[in-house]
This record gives sequence, structure tokens and C-alpha cells, in this order.
Amino acid sequence: MIFLRLFIAFLEVGAFAFGGGYAALPLIERVIVDRYGWLTLKEMTDVVSISQITPGPIALNAATFVGTRMAGIPGAVVASAATVLPQTVLLLILGYFFFRGKRSSVIERACGSLRPGVTGLIGAAAISIFFSSVFVSTAPIALDPVALAAFAVIFLLRLKRINIISLVMLGAGVGLLGGLAEQLAGL
Repeated sequence: MIFLRLFIAFLEVGAFAFGGGYAALPLIERVIVDRYGWLTLKEMTDVVSISQITPGPIALNAATFVGTRMAGIPGAVVASAATVLPQTVLLLILGYFFFRGKRSSVIERACGSLRPGVTGLIGAAAISIFFSSVFVSTAPIALDPVALAAFAVIFLLRLKRINIISLVMLGAGVGLLGGLAEQLAGL
């Protein structure tokens, strides 16, 4: 039963995850966190963070992680396969038209119409991740000073067009040092 639920859940993610990983985050969150409760929002944020330092798309990394957690390696295989299946089929169909030299105004209009929606989804995902990372609780509002410092430093350095790999490593370093400082302060 768990394999079927994993397959259906990640088939939905794969079928509607247009625009890449960040655009798919609200959908992944709705399916994994809200509907099935396989992860908490904090764990989902951790999966996204880990996905940034591992190769592959966020949706595929999330599927592999959740599948492994719920049903071991067979679960990871089922969830990962379900994630890529719809996009593979769609790519084969679209590739048929593009490589035959036929232009389809319907396909071009559909792709053009997806751009604004994808932009909105990326924005919604960014806001959701920001709040779940920086705010420890909602009542009363409590900020995580380490997360806020890491966000501010990385955001300001990104505006100066610093290499993204360097920023990810710097963010991890700030988080590790902040965690260490909190551990030492708690002793």
C-alpha cells in the first residue's frame, strides 16, 4: 500500500512540477507535508537545503529521500521513478514535434503562458522556505538569529554576484558555527 501511495504522490509531483525545482516546491510541500504528513515543514526545508548540495533536481531528491524514509530503497526507487515518468513521456511527445521540424503555436503559447505562473510559484516557495527557516515559532514570533544572520550575509553577498557554490559553503559554515555557538551557550 505504501508503494502505491508513494507512486501516486510523486506521479502528481512529476506531472505538475513545471518550471523546475523551486517552482515545484509548493506542490511538493502540499503533497508531502500537508496531505500525507511524511515530513514536517522543517524537515522539508532541510531536504531542500540538502538538495542544493547534491546533484539532481529538488523534486527527484525529495522523492528519493521520502521514499527511502517510508519504504527503504524500494520506496526510493518507486518514488523516484514516479517523479520522472510524466516528464519523460511529455518530453518524448514534445521532442517528436520539435525534431520533426514542425512548429506548434499551441505548444509555444502554452509554454509562454506557464512563465508567469512559474514565477509566482518560485516566489511562493521562497517565502515559505524563508519563514520556515528564519522563524522558530509563530506565537509569539521568535526569530532564529543564526538563520537570520546566514540569510542576511548570503543575500547581501549574492547581490554582489558571488559564486553560488561559495555562497552555499558559506551558508553551511555560518549555520555550523551558529549551531556550535548555541550548543556552547547551552552548556
